[in-house]
Amino acid sequence: MLSTLWHSCSPAAGADPMAGFTAVEITEDRFKLHKPYDLPQEQRNKLCADGVQRLWVYCDDKPFRASSPTKLRCSGVEQITYSSGVWQFEGYDYVPAGTTRVSVMLVFGLAGRNTTLMLHVYGGRLVYYNDETKVVDRHNYDWWFRLNLVHNIQASALTVFIDGDEMLIVLGYGSDFHYFKFGVYTQTNPSHYMESRWRDLNVYTKTPY
Repeated sequence: MLSTLWHSCSPAAGADPMAGFTAVEITEDRFKLHKPYDLPQEQRNKLCADGVQRLWVYCDDKPFRASSPTKLRCSGVEQITYSSGVWQFEGYDYVPAGTTRVSVMLVFGLAGRNTTLMLHVYGGRLVYYNDETKVVDRHNYDWWFRLNLVHNIQASALTVFIDGDEMLIVLGYGSDFHYFKFGVYTQTNPSHYMESRWRDLNVYTKTPY
């Protein structure tokens, strides 16, 4: 088990995020959208003709349930839960300039705080939670980047790759189950408008499923 958080500002060459993984079929029934409860889906989510998923919110939107105390979001949920083994999320993300203080990807599942990992956009930088000493990508506005996140339950480790380069390894936290989420999930003092675009989404595993 990792005893400390580790981060490298320089990409680690030679690590192949895809080695040994098998694709998990993603069907429509495994996709769930969280959006402001008072709006129809098409006002905060659009599946474009080219396969791009656009998800956006405004800072004065409602939460996804009327009774929810959580921050507002428009996020896609891959309803593929796991509790053991090694799992991987892959997707290409595009964040328009101006979107800031928002989470664009997370691993759900941890008693007491809900998430095991969150990747936030702060002023064009992709960071681990709100820790700007752990920068995963320094320039992520207005271009497509490939994000791979590998979660090894037994090793209690999460590894983040950007465009195939290993950028971050952090300590994992236990939970009864986990799953992946992507989109926009507001944080403290967000921009008025927040958007994240996704394409070519995949889930992989080294565990029989």
